[in-house]
Amino acid sequence: MGVNLRGRHFLKLLDFTPEEISYLLDLSTDFKNMKRAGVPHRYLEGKNVALLFEKTSTRTRCSFEVGAYDLGMGCTYLDPSGSQMGHKESIADTARVLGRMFDGIEYRGFEQTKVEELAKYAGVPVWNGLTNEFHPTQMLADILTMKENFNNDIKGRQLTFMGDAGNNVGNSLMVVCAKLGVNFVACGPKENMPSADLVKECEAIAAQNGSTVKLTEDVHEGVKDADAIYTDIWVSMGEPDELYKKRIPLMEPYRVTSDVMSQAHDDCIFLHCLPSFHDTNTKKGAEVAEKFGITEMEVTNEVFESRASKVFDEAENRMHTIKAVMYATLK
Repeated sequence: MGVNLRGRHFLKLLDFTPEEISYLLDLSTDFKNMKRAGVPHRYLEGKNVALLFEKTSTRTRCSFEVGAYDLGMGCTYLDPSGSQMGHKESIADTARVLGRMFDGIEYRGFEQTKVEELAKYAGVPVWNGLTNEFHPTQMLADILTMKENFNNDIKGRQLTFMGDAGNNVGNSLMVVCAKLGVNFVACGPKENMPSADLVKECEAIAAQNGSTVKLTEDVHEGVKDADAIYTDIWVSMGEPDELYKKRIPLMEPYRVTSDVMSQAHDDCIFLHCLPSFHDTNTKKGAEVAEKFGITEMEVTNEVFESRASKVFDEAENRMHTIKAVMYATLK
């Protein structure tokens, strides 16, 4: 029987089977091929989607907007200044209003409970564009990028996440790797690991799919068998800047350098969800450099700009994978 995701929410990948995730990845490839060949695919003409953003983003917003337009849909963007949600109107009421007007709703913001509540009351598919706990749309782009670089053969390969492994990206990578039979290694400080409950759940899922979950503070142990090395910024959006003072000395041993990459497999690729602090060519990068005396944070500019770096392929794949999620749940 074929996979049918019509009417489903997309809140976290724990809710999906390996077959359903693989279906979304295959659909993403189809849409990517159509986009590159200039083949129109306005399959959802007449539908409309709302994008609720409590946290700003370049890739997520553009991916949902362009993806919606490519599919023939109308798209309305609402940031905190354009919506009463959480201010004068509850999440439940906002969901019931928007669900009467739109065919699907994306939410990007803070607590996972918010997107779960939207889904409970909206009456239409709700998609998680990022919460504090999970970032499921990013994962599809990450895995699609791995598949493209390893001839679609990712089962049994290893992805190592360096640094703050307990953030939403680290959590979500552990989940998607467990679901798809990819060995996952979290390499970072003990205090920044995923929660014990989530690790236990992912270990059980991984065992079913022939892979493993490993946590280590040792860099060489973490990367020696890596096919992909992934990192993220050390202070996430919404966290106070004061955290830099604590995080920089804590995370510096886990910066992805050329030496770190050399300890992995020869064809190891580098991944990052972006934005990245790999130089001082941003306001934030310059501020941190002036205050703390470092010009690179989670990854060196050398690695970021190297042939192993697939970060812009990964960023493009956000659009193709998000398009697949919208189509699959709305068709």
